[in-house]
Amino acid sequence: MDLGGINLFFMEVVGVIILLAVLLWAVMRTRSKGKESSNPTTERATHELYEEEERRRKDGTDGL
Repeated sequence: MDLGGINLFFMEVVGVIILLAVLLWAVMRTRSKGKESSNPTTERATHELYEEEERRRKDGTDGL
C-alpha cells in the first residue's frame, strides 16, 4: 500500500494551517500593541521633522 500521496496531502494541509496560524498570530500581536509600542523619542523627532518640512514648504525654501 502506497501512502506517499496521503502523507504529502497531509503535510501540505497541515503546513498551510500552521502558516495561517502564524500569520494570524503576528497580525493580532502587532495590532494589539498599537501606538503604545512606539518610542516617544522617535515620535517626537518625527513630529519635529514634519514641522520643519511644513515650515520650509510655507516659506518656499523646500526646493520644489
